[in-house]
Amino acid sequence: MAEVTSDITRGLLDQITSFQRERRAVDVGTVIEVGDGIARVQGLDNVRAQELVEFQNGVLGMAFNLEIDNVGVIIMGEYTDINEGDEVRGTGRVASVPVGDALIGRVVDALGRPVDGKGPIKTDQYMPVERIAPGVIERQNVTRPVQTGIRAIDAMFPIGRGQRELIIGDRQTGKTAIALDTIINQKGQDMICIYVAIGQKRAQVARVVATLAEYGAMDHTIVVVASASDPAALQYIAPYAGTAMGEYFMESGRDALIIYDDLSKHAWAYRQVSLLMRRPPGREAYPGDVFYLHSRLLERSAQLSKERGGGSLTGLPIIETLLGDVSAYIPTNVISITDGQIYLETDLFYSGVRPAINTGLSVSRVGGDAQRRIMRSIAGRLKLDMAQFRSLAAFAQFGSDLDRATQQQLDRGMRLQEILKQPQYRPTPLRDQAALLYAGTRGMLDAVPVPQIKEWEERFLTYFHSHYPDFDQALEAADYKLTEEIEAQLKEAIEGFNKVWIELNEAGS
Repeated sequence: MAEVTSDITRGLLDQITSFQRERRAVDVGTVIEVGDGIARVQGLDNVRAQELVEFQNGVLGMAFNLEIDNVGVIIMGEYTDINEGDEVRGTGRVASVPVGDALIGRVVDALGRPVDGKGPIKTDQYMPVERIAPGVIERQNVTRPVQTGIRAIDAMFPIGRGQRELIIGDRQTGKTAIALDTIINQKGQDMICIYVAIGQKRAQVARVVATLAEYGAMDHTIVVVASASDPAALQYIAPYAGTAMGEYFMESGRDALIIYDDLSKHAWAYRQVSLLMRRPPGREAYPGDVFYLHSRLLERSAQLSKERGGGSLTGLPIIETLLGDVSAYIPTNVISITDGQIYLETDLFYSGVRPAINTGLSVSRVGGDAQRRIMRSIAGRLKLDMAQFRSLAAFAQFGSDLDRATQQQLDRGMRLQEILKQPQYRPTPLRDQAALLYAGTRGMLDAVPVPQIKEWEERFLTYFHSHYPDFDQALEAADYKLTEEIEAQLKEAIEGFNKVWIELNEAGS
């Protein structure tokens, strides 16, 4: 017994003698002013920009303004319990969010904390919310497509992996619908999607999540939420947090797609934070600070070079215009940063053309290089044809006698317009797009009355799937080119169905 006691005593003495107290310098400050999600702190002399600080009650904040005598901190949470005189400590950690596969299928806030009630996110990997965008040498040309499943976009304004394509239009014109259809279509496409909801109602975000879950899209999607009821600070940081999550996949050699819905509300949130921080109005004004706000965000979307792993991050920012004013500060800024825009027109939307894409104002400055060759061959002239059709249709309503060529162009345009119409949450696979657009552009629908185009389309696709089940494999084997064999199959399928269609109509009549 005495031996055991002496061993214990010896062990304790060894621990005491070997104990070395760790000394760690902690930056400590005091709250001198607090309100509206903003705190001014005195004493944090060594704090860095974008560094996380911790308040006395455990709430985190981010050092935003570094002034001579105080630090402006944006509070990332409830600020009503923070009072003047409270202690604030620097964490030494730059604002960062959890990243990795553990986030896929989850709904998180702007700091990466789960808000879906499915338990904690198990990951030990973090990335800073603000990072310098990849340089020119680290990038390569955009050469691979993002298949949206939306016929008008894939045919006329294709989006490449690593591109930034702006979706712009007035409220309630189908901007979010395009984004959701694109996410749904990425099922099985080896693409991780990140949907960032900025300043939206929580009920609206819940509907989006429910829709994505219904169509099986949450299996490859992360939803980042900074709702209208959240502090402006969280709305400001949310897009950067979502981008950091996407960069993780890009830098690990994978492809990711991020949707910012929308950057107009992001600019408003920043403006609110900036004014509360009493930044000078000259630097806060939209043309200056907001351009930098969005440019340093969107520049992080890239197609990395093979030396960097070849991953990509594709950005789809959404901008809401007021009465179609694309020349306002925010739309103009973002248009100049992105590689093209998809402009949604209110008049087209209410006239039943959905998606309501204005072919004249929409453009993709990169996508042609990334478009599937078969689509390039079939729909090469489609954008020009549709723009001419819209112009002709506007003039034709004032004319009585039209020459045969003009009337033929109008008839063709009306049928193509019907083909490009598409219901929501029903993205069209590439094979179906190729077949429908081939029929429309080659004049093989000219005999079908315009009101019957949609019925023809549905029946044709059923016929096409049943009679040509191996068309996908043939298309892949042809490297997605419009070869003679592929074109022969398309002609055969359309002509074969048109015979059936005529017989059905005759029998019906």
